[in-house]
Amino acid sequence: QVQFVESGGGLVQPGGSLRLSCAASGRFSSINTMGWYLQAPGKQRELVATITSGGSTNYADSVKGRFTISRDNAKNTIYLQMNSLNPEDTAVYYCYAAIRSRAYWGQGTQVTVSS
Repeated sequence: QVQFVESGGGLVQPGGSLRLSCAASGRFSSINTMGWYLQAPGKQRELVATITSGGSTNYADSVKGRFTISRDNAKNTIYLQMNSLNPEDTAVYYCYAAIRSRAYWGQGTQVTVSS
């Protein structure tokens, strides 16, 4: 079993910034890929950004240049620095971890961008 502690969501004005964090714990030796997905109301869950244990990153086109994902392997923790936020970024953001070919998901944290 894998547990996640997600934090950093909240309400921010357009143009503002937020930093999400996600710490994973449980019975595993290492995590291959970690990342963030978002789900807006009435829409499917979609990729925001992922990062491998080696530091390779992948971003959705909509967030390139605005969001930065980083990782602390020793703490099994990832971060998502989100800048220049706009109302279209409003969604529940879910932490993701791939461990031994299985996908695990956090409970999600709400990000609302509104004036």
